[in-house]
Parts: sequence; C-alpha cells; structure tokens
Amino acid sequence: MGYDFHRQKPIDNFIVDFFCKDLMLAIELDGYTHTFEEVADRDERKEQRLRELGVRMIRFKDDDVMNNMEGVLFEIEEWIRKHTP
Repeated sequence: MGYDFHRQKPIDNFIVDFFCKDLMLAIELDGYTHTFEEVADRDERKEQRLRELGVRMIRFKDDDVMNNMEGVLFEIEEWIRKHTP
C-alpha cells in the first residue's frame, strides 16, 4: 500500500517491532512470554506511553504471523483503509 515500516524502531524508552511514521502505527508481535504477568504489565505501560505520544498500535501473536500471514496482512491493510483518507 506504499507505506514504509521500520523494524525494531526506538520510540521514547521503548522499541517497537515495526513502525510506520506516516501512519503513526506500531505493530507488535507477541510471543508466549507476553502471557506472563510481568511482561503483560510492561506491554500495557508501553502501549499507554505510545498512545500519549500519538502512536497507535496493532498486536499480533507470533503464532498468527507464523501460521496465518495472509490474515495478518489483511488485518493491517484493513486498519490502514479505516484510518487513512
């Protein structure tokens, strides 16, 4: 769709898996460790801080990326269609 995403992009005190500045969109890929309470709490603080900076976020499970890449890409494209003129 013509948007440039950067991998492992530092924003504030965090690193997001993928980031598109034009969309102010971060994409995070969550492995099984994100089910641990400590990691989930850190994810929540990260997401809250990024929202304060105007960054919106989409999260996907690693399993979805590995087993349903077409569905993940479709969801990202739908997000872009919904949030851009």
